[in-house]
Amino acid sequence: MQFARRLDPLRSNVFADMDQAKARARTAGQEIIDLSLGSSDLPTQPHVLAAIAHSLTDPSTHGYLLFHGTRSFREAAAAWYTAKFGITVDPETEVLPLIGSQEGTAHLPLAVLNPGDFALLLDPGYPSHAGGVYLASGQIYPMPLLAEQGFLPVFADIPAPVLAQARMMILSYPHNPTTAVAPLSFFQEAVVFCQQHNLVLVHDFPYADLVFDGSQPPSVLQADSEKTVSIEFFTLSKSYNMGGFRVGYAIGNAELIRALRQVKASVDFNQYRGILNGAIAALSGPQAGVQTMIETFRRRRDAFITALHAIGWEVPVPTATMYIWAKLPAPWSQRSVEFSTRLVESTGVAVSPGAGFGKSGEGYVRFALVHEPPVLEAAVRKIAQFL
Repeated sequence: MQFARRLDPLRSNVFADMDQAKARARTAGQEIIDLSLGSSDLPTQPHVLAAIAHSLTDPSTHGYLLFHGTRSFREAAAAWYTAKFGITVDPETEVLPLIGSQEGTAHLPLAVLNPGDFALLLDPGYPSHAGGVYLASGQIYPMPLLAEQGFLPVFADIPAPVLAQARMMILSYPHNPTTAVAPLSFFQEAVVFCQQHNLVLVHDFPYADLVFDGSQPPSVLQADSEKTVSIEFFTLSKSYNMGGFRVGYAIGNAELIRALRQVKASVDFNQYRGILNGAIAALSGPQAGVQTMIETFRRRRDAFITALHAIGWEVPVPTATMYIWAKLPAPWSQRSVEFSTRLVESTGVAVSPGAGFGKSGEGYVRFALVHEPPVLEAAVRKIAQFL
């Protein structure tokens, strides 16, 4: 049986290899402390669950849900964005519901790229960004992110021949995995660069709320208020602990929204209406749960960092996201996959190797703060014994 060549780049997956390593560790009797996946362990707020539960007994919610049936959700999303960022949004033409933001970042390349076109991606970066480009038969130009540059790409380093063949740039700040936060001035520079080179500017924005210093990370649309080249993706997975409900949305340039909607229409309808009713309750209802989420991850960050420093592993204190991006100590400095595999098999502590996020991620590992402080501290004790 023959398969499309576009699948070739997807066959090798560091995270699939890590899943196998976790399975071997379980078989060997290890109790797994999984710090490898950024899936929040916090509960969805009761008022959100109540809205979903109420929908279950309403037969009108049980059928297919087409675009025009999502109007109330799109209005809630537009109102949330306007209140948060001061951006005027047309819910009819500038908002599109998504089955999680990953659906949008994976499908948008199909609407933008022709075979062989380049997409400019962050390196390291979220793996699904690359997957969407490969499925569209595009090429990837990785923009290296270095600590000395604040983990921000240098646009001037992109070769002219690549730019001539490039059609889109994908950014994501606060950043997974490095935890970097980009200032508004960076997005302003990115918007001008993309306007000059006729690039679609994509911003994946799942950590819009998960910031610990009280600041508000900028939306790319604050730098592109006329929405000339930009589209932004938001998910309710992090801010509202709704990862399993798979709900998010795209917001931005009307032509890009329309193009993504055309791709989406050929692949799926929408979620169950009750899930969108829950999302409306999340966006428009009490927001105390968001602050509780932030404070929970702040406590976990502080406990984990303190424990790491106590064993001599010095890592910077992140100001955003649910992760710790840690430079590996010698002799593991360029062996992140081997470190991660041997760690889980020896101790049961699972982490994400930096190499799985791109070439520039080698030499690092990512810890996800998805357990309470006592479990995180126990994980560090196991890591100390391994080291």
